[in-house]
Amino acid sequence: MDNFKNIDKQKIILFSLEEPRYALYLSEVVKVERAVEITPLPRAPQVVSGVINFHGEIIPVIDIRKLFRLPQRDIHLEDQFIIARTSQRLVVLVVDSVNGVYDLEHHQAIDAGESFPFTEYLSGIATIEHSIVLITDLEKFLSLDEERVLDAALTEGEK
Repeated sequence: MDNFKNIDKQKIILFSLEEPRYALYLSEVVKVERAVEITPLPRAPQVVSGVINFHGEIIPVIDIRKLFRLPQRDIHLEDQFIIARTSQRLVVLVVDSVNGVYDLEHHQAIDAGESFPFTEYLSGIATIEHSIVLITDLEKFLSLDEERVLDAALTEGEK
C-alpha cells in the first residue's frame, strides 16, 4: 500500500548529512537548536551517542550517521540538533544543517517499503526542488531491544 496516495499535503523539515538530503515530518519536530556538548551514556545502545540536557529533561542523542552508514565525524559548532518526538520519547538528531520546511504533496513521494524494501529507516522517497529527499521513519531508529537498553541506561544514569 502506498502511504502517500491518501495524503493531500504534509509539511516536512529538510536536513542535510553530508550530501544526501533527508526529511522528517514537521509534526514530529519539537525544536531545532544549535549543537551543544553531548554527555556519553554508559551502556546505551550503539546508535545512541549520549544525552543532552534540554530544559531540565535528559534526552538521548541518536547517531543517525551510524544508521545510514555515513562517515563518522566530530560535531561542529555550525551543526544543529533536531529535537523530535517518537511515540516513546524525545530524541535528538545531530544534523549538518536544517534546510527549511516544505510542503510535501502526494505526487512527490513514493512509499520506501514497497519500492525499496532494504530502506528500513525510511518511510518514503520524494523529489523536492529537483533533488531526491529521503524521508526518515523516526519510529524505526531504535528497535524494541534498543529502547529497553536505553531505558535501563537512562535509569542507571539517574542514580
